[in-house]
Amino acid sequence: MARVELDDLKRFELAAEKGTSGALYNLGLIFSVGKGVEPDFVTAHKWFNLAAMRGSVEAKAQRKELANMMSPAEIAEAQRQAREWMACHA
Repeated sequence: MARVELDDLKRFELAAEKGTSGALYNLGLIFSVGKGVEPDFVTAHKWFNLAAMRGSVEAKAQRKELANMMSPAEIAEAQRQAREWMACHA
């Protein structure tokens, strides 16, 4: 089972490199619930933020829900990571 999840993670990471909003959103889901990885709200927020910037309404809702469970410092870190990702993939 973990093998399938890791394959999914790699597939979404490759698709995210192209800026696909669906892949960015799916990465957010993977990290928010810990599907095959340790749950990581900062990383999940980053991916949801990037997907939201590409028009994903679902990502906006998930990002908002996740932010309610995060500290301001965690949100700031997620935003910093999203900006850094954008700078490398724009």
